[in-house]
Amino acid sequence: MSVMVGVGKAAEVGVLIRNGEALQTASKITAMILDKTGTITLGAPKVTDIVLANEYTEGDVLLLAASLESGSEHPLAEAIVESVRDKGLFDKLEAFDVENFHAIAGHGVSGDVNGKRLLFGNEKLMEGQGVSIDGYVESAQELASEAKTPMYFAVDNQLAAIIAVADPIKEDSISAIHRLQHNGIRVVMLTGDNRATAQAVAKIVGITEFFAEVLPEDKAEKIAELQKEGEIVGMTGDGINDAPALAMANVGFAIGTGTDVAIESADITLMRGSLHGLADAIAVSKATLRNIKQNLFGAFVYNAAGIPFAAGVLYPVFGILLSPVVAGAAMAFSSLTVVSNANRLRLFKPENH
Repeated sequence: MSVMVGVGKAAEVGVLIRNGEALQTASKITAMILDKTGTITLGAPKVTDIVLANEYTEGDVLLLAASLESGSEHPLAEAIVESVRDKGLFDKLEAFDVENFHAIAGHGVSGDVNGKRLLFGNEKLMEGQGVSIDGYVESAQELASEAKTPMYFAVDNQLAAIIAVADPIKEDSISAIHRLQHNGIRVVMLTGDNRATAQAVAKIVGITEFFAEVLPEDKAEKIAELQKEGEIVGMTGDGINDAPALAMANVGFAIGTGTDVAIESADITLMRGSLHGLADAIAVSKATLRNIKQNLFGAFVYNAAGIPFAAGVLYPVFGILLSPVVAGAAMAFSSLTVVSNANRLRLFKPENH
């Protein structure tokens, strides 16, 4: 009864819980891992800066980069394409055909456009492909310190530009994270972004512990590391690459505005997309578990007191036997008490944000 009412109460505050086990485990979470893009941030980055490195113009760089990224669903790719649309260059994209497209997990993408070999990604991608970025690393670091994500763009193995995008932090992320920390939960940020950008975002939202430049396949390993430390780990994410980590965590939380794969891998879905849903889910979980314990205590005490009377403990002294009718009524009253107490959960409200 308590679990049923608890699941319903969670749904009222925009939290969909798959099963009773997840509802109960959520109350025990000691560490919460948050993915950055699309979880702490809106997941809708915009191009903010273009630092040119050779004879190409901003329009040339954007068109080539957008054509390379046109087949990708990554938020950063969408930011490039959107920037081309904003500059009125979108119609020209049809003339740019992409061949030999490859996505290199945790590094970037490569492909051929109009006979040109294009590379677009982080410093590791450039180093791996032998592209010199001397003289531009400092510019990228400055952009990263402003909570922007700098990406290197190379044409025919020559650096053409640095394109920086910024993903706005959700309005309520800071207060939601503080709310989790106030409840004694260790909050950790996890991102594949570079360390400088991750550090800037973590500082803004008040997170002191973060993992940066984490490859998608390594996210689940970070969960396992915390679990080995004795933590009960919750993981919150929204993307396909978060799915293994969501499945590995003791409780996986998916952002409802994220991918279907993430939602399917998670135990709990936050329909509003707000991180306040995490604190709400944990608060409902704790209230539900508390209610379950109250019901168990009440039932055990009630039966422990009633069984001796039913067994005739009063008969030798007072000659009183418990009538089956009275016993049946008492048992019904016990069930009524449990049901009524479970229904008290309907009045529960998570603390104000």
